Amino acid sequence: MKEKFDVVIIGGGMVGAAVACSLGDSSLSVAIIESALPEAFDAAQPHDLRVSALSIASKNIIETVGAWKGIENKRLCPFRRMRVWETAGDTEFNSDAIDYPALGYIVENRITQLALIERLTEFKNIQLITPATIKKINYTVGQDSEIELEDQRILTAKVLVAADGGQSKVRQSVGIGVTSWDYKQHALVIYISTEYEQQDITWQRFVPSGPQAFLPLTGKFGSIVWYNTPDEVKRLKNLPYEDLKAELITTFPDCLGEVNQVLGVASFPLKRQHAQSYAKPGVVLVGDAAHMINPLAGQGVNIGLLDAAALGEILIEATQKGEDISDISVLKRYEKLRRNENLKMMTVMDVFYQVFSNDVLPLKFIRNLGLGLAERILPAKNKVMRAAMGLEGNLPKLARGEKIIN
Repeated sequence: MKEKFDVVIIGGGMVGAAVACSLGDSSLSVAIIESALPEAFDAAQPHDLRVSALSIASKNIIETVGAWKGIENKRLCPFRRMRVWETAGDTEFNSDAIDYPALGYIVENRITQLALIERLTEFKNIQLITPATIKKINYTVGQDSEIELEDQRILTAKVLVAADGGQSKVRQSVGIGVTSWDYKQHALVIYISTEYEQQDITWQRFVPSGPQAFLPLTGKFGSIVWYNTPDEVKRLKNLPYEDLKAELITTFPDCLGEVNQVLGVASFPLKRQHAQSYAKPGVVLVGDAAHMINPLAGQGVNIGLLDAAALGEILIEATQKGEDISDISVLKRYEKLRRNENLKMMTVMDVFYQVFSNDVLPLKFIRNLGLGLAERILPAKNKVMRAAMGLEGNLPKLARGEKIIN
């Protein structure tokens, strides 16, 4: 027997789970397939290495679908200030300037995923299928997609949502290509304990070898992101923790505070990738399946959550109008809302990366001038701040804190 669904989401990570939650309590039957659930949270656990700076727009999305309490009840670190500086230029953003309690929230990816999964299981119209392994995806234009699982179950979907990451099997199965290139840098993520108590500031310093960033965590802990060449990141990653601590003390500025201990490290290459299309009849891409962005400003998960909010809104509105949700004209509305917005963000991050990650004198002058002007021209500074918070542009309803199902 084939199990029929209106929407089948492949991937129960943060973005896939957010898509499901956005469709909760709607008239659509939804299945979400995930290979394995993350480990349950325990307050005694150390922080995970994988964290994200959730924007205010992302918080609005998660809160409006009813999952933010699930984060608050676990662990999060709000930040009110953000400092960006270079050799001679410096600017600091403060949420007080635009009457917000915070610029964003540092949250472990696993906690965000757990909160969204806990919430989606509360909706009667959503079925979570896990653990599950996909054996085959059968896609034919004009027909419902078929998803064959290793346990012999077969699901059909009017709309198949690819939320299965940068190497998306769904995207490959339906024949959507990508354009991509690797940057000549890797990022080293270092989990540390610090002398300072929980801070309310994130900062990013630019040096010729690449950016250096600090993200505060709860208690006396923090996350450092160190961009450098692949060879140098490999060398640093393989150092004994005490030697790596010595490198941090030598290389990073005093505002980091005393590093008591290195507790964990991980690294990843920097890559840009963009799908050539976000939609085909009956299929749509979200999150990393659609785009991978330079992590310089931590916008990857934030634009993925905006994808989720926009797709949920489009599908529900189409259903309420009696439209066929698998029709390409419906799914192209989602692509129109999100593809150009994502491309703009990717381009801004690329320009930022190219301008700041070198020591060419004319570019040094331009970036120092830019940081100086940002510090002195308040309207421009506040607009940049709102953009970083996800509050500029054509926002989906959920990102504005508005429900899409009354």
